[in-house]
Amino acid sequence: MTTQFLLAIDQGTSSSRTVIYDERANVVASAQKEFRQIYPQPGWVEHDPEEIWASVREVTRDALGKAGITIRDIAGIGITNQRETTVVWDRRSGECIYNAIVWQDRRTAAHCRELGERCADDVIAGKTGLRLDPYFSATKVAWILNNVDGARRLADDGHLAFGTIDSFLLWRLTGGDVHATDATNASRTMLFNIHTQAWDDELLDLLEIPASMLPDVLDCAADFGTTTEDAVGGTVPVCGIAGDQQAALIGQAGFEYGMTKSTYGTGCFAIANTGDTALTSHNQLLTTIASRIAGKVTYGLEGSVFVAGSALQWLRDELRIIDAAPDSEQVANRTGIVEDVYVVPAFAGLGAPYWDPDARGAIVGLSRGSGRDQVVTATLQAVAYQTRDLIDAMADDGISPSVIRVDGGMVANEWFLQFLADILDIRVERPANVESTVLGAAYLAALQRGMIDDLQQAGQLWQCDAVFEPRMSGDQRDALLSGWAAAVARVRGAR
Repeated sequence: MTTQFLLAIDQGTSSSRTVIYDERANVVASAQKEFRQIYPQPGWVEHDPEEIWASVREVTRDALGKAGITIRDIAGIGITNQRETTVVWDRRSGECIYNAIVWQDRRTAAHCRELGERCADDVIAGKTGLRLDPYFSATKVAWILNNVDGARRLADDGHLAFGTIDSFLLWRLTGGDVHATDATNASRTMLFNIHTQAWDDELLDLLEIPASMLPDVLDCAADFGTTTEDAVGGTVPVCGIAGDQQAALIGQAGFEYGMTKSTYGTGCFAIANTGDTALTSHNQLLTTIASRIAGKVTYGLEGSVFVAGSALQWLRDELRIIDAAPDSEQVANRTGIVEDVYVVPAFAGLGAPYWDPDARGAIVGLSRGSGRDQVVTATLQAVAYQTRDLIDAMADDGISPSVIRVDGGMVANEWFLQFLADILDIRVERPANVESTVLGAAYLAALQRGMIDDLQQAGQLWQCDAVFEPRMSGDQRDALLSGWAAAVARVRGAR
C-alpha cells in the first residue's frame, strides 16, 4: 500500500468531527462542527439527521483541505458514534421519517415501566446485559413506529430501516448499498443477544419491532462497504466501526482484563475490560460488548452518567455564569473545594447505578453566601462524585482498578482531574492524545487495512501526558461523599 492516511469520523452528541491520521497515528488535520440540540418537550431530546449528515460531510471536506490531500489519499475510514441514538428511514428514498431520538431522551419511561410490569426486566438483562430503560434504542424505535403516521404500515411492508448513528452514516456514505452496524453498537439497542451474538426474536416480539428493520451485525474491524463519489467525492473502504465508549477503550489501549477508562464528553462513561466473561452486575451496571475482532468477543462492565460536559454547557448557555467551559478551571482554582453546596445534574434522570428516569436536577445546600463560583465548582465536583458512584459499583462487582485512564473534553481541566483522583482515591492518568474515541476508530480501520497486525501493536503507541495522585484526607473525602449521597437522596425523594 502506498496510501498511509486514515480518516476517522467521530459523530458525537453535540458535534461531528473528522480526524486524519498518518501511519504512526499522528494527527495530520481535523475539523469539527456543532449542530442543534432539539428539545420538543421536557425530557425529550432530538437531532435532525440531515444536519448530522451535512455536518459529517462538511468536516470531512474541511479536514481533507487542511491536510492538503484528497479522499483518494485515504486508505480507509473508521467511524465512532454516539450510541443508542435512534434513526428510522425509508429504504426506498433514504429519507428519515422522524428526527433522531437521542440517547438522553426519556419519553419512553412509561413504556419501560409497562414492560417492567410484564416482568421483562430479567429477560432483557439476561439476554442483553442492559437495564430496561429509555436510554437504549429499542423503546425509541417502538415509539416511532407507534407515533409517526404510517410508520407501522411501512415497517410491516418492509420499507423501513432502523439504525444507530453509525448505521445511518454508513447507509449514506455507501449510497444506500450497505445497512450494517458493528457488535458494540448492536449491544446497546436492547434487541441484541450478547451471548448468541444475534438479534433476539423474543425481544423483537416483546417490542413489536419487525426484524426486517434491523441492520446486519459485523465485527468492529470489517468490510463495511465503499463510499460513493456523491457522498465524499471518492471511493474509500469503510473498515472500522465502534460505539464511542468502546472506541475510547480501544484508543486508551484497554486490552487487558480490568483495565478501565472514563470518558468525559456530554456524559461520563466508565468501562472496564472483563475479557471473555460477560460479568453480571449486582449494582445495576451494564454488561456490554467491548469489542468483537475476528469473531472473538471481549466484554465490558460499564457505568453511564447522563450529564457531565453538558452540565458545563448548562452553566454557559442557560445560567450564563461562564463564557466557555474551560473557564470553570479558573473559577475552581480560586474557589477551592466546595463542601456545602451540591449540584445534582439529573437533567435527564439519573443513570448508573441509580437508573432513575424520573429524577430531576437540583442545587442543594445554598446559603446567602453562595454565589456563582460555588455553583460552577460544585458542578465540576458533581461529575467526580458520579464517577465515584460508578467505580464503587464496579468494585462491588469484582473490578477494582488501581488506575483509571481518562479522556474527553473535560480532562483538559487539571483542577477537575485532581479532584477526581482525590474523590476516587485512585491514580488518574491522562494520555498524550485525549481524543481516544476517534483514535480507537482509526485503529480499527488500520487493523482491517493491514496497517497494523493487531490492536496490541496500536496500544504500544499509547503515551501518558499527566498523572494525578490522590492527596485528600480520608476524613474530608468521606464527608464530601456523605453530603453527595444526601443530595442524591433528596433529588430521588422529591417526586
